Amino acid sequence: MFSPEDIRVMIADDHPVVCRGLAAIIQAEPGIRIVGEASDGQQAVDMYRSLQPSVALIDLRMPVLSGLDAIRAIHREFPKARIITLTTYKGDEDVYRALKAGAQGYLLKGMPNRELLDAIRNVHRGRRHLPRPVLDTLASRTPASELSGREMEVLELIVKGMSNKAIAGKLGITESTVKWHVNLILSRLNVGDRTAAAVAALRRGIIEF
Repeated sequence: MFSPEDIRVMIADDHPVVCRGLAAIIQAEPGIRIVGEASDGQQAVDMYRSLQPSVALIDLRMPVLSGLDAIRAIHREFPKARIITLTTYKGDEDVYRALKAGAQGYLLKGMPNRELLDAIRNVHRGRRHLPRPVLDTLASRTPASELSGREMEVLELIVKGMSNKAIAGKLGITESTVKWHVNLILSRLNVGDRTAAAVAALRRGIIEF
């Protein structure tokens, strides 16, 4: 029997096995129940709007609309929404963007069952829930590493393996301007060359590839 006092949880993840596993853990816990399961970001937004659950678990990487964009959309419409990001990624930019978008919790897939249940209860009470590894990752983030829109465009093309000349042609700017942006990127990411910049961008979640 469900009680009106139960914590109502919505799950958004495009992997059915993950959804079923999370649902099994949550449904076995007294006082918490699953009210909906979404398989893409847009469905998550629509489902949240119709169900308005107590807590939403949202994967960062989903089709149609990313988990990050889904969190932003939900938070814009429901500023008091209580959201936990669920992901395999722990790059500092991933954590920063999720929290900035409106998430109150950040969980890594593979966490102990009790961690998941504690996170749901904590976020439902209005508290943040960030496990120690996530806090350590966030603490290592250097604010000065934030890149401008143009620098992000250049970095994305570096990750794709394009040369300065090719980047200049793609963006309609001079090669010397590209070199200037590359130097700024290396400085902001505190790396010595383009390859290291690409690795750092992917590891930290600055660029999704």
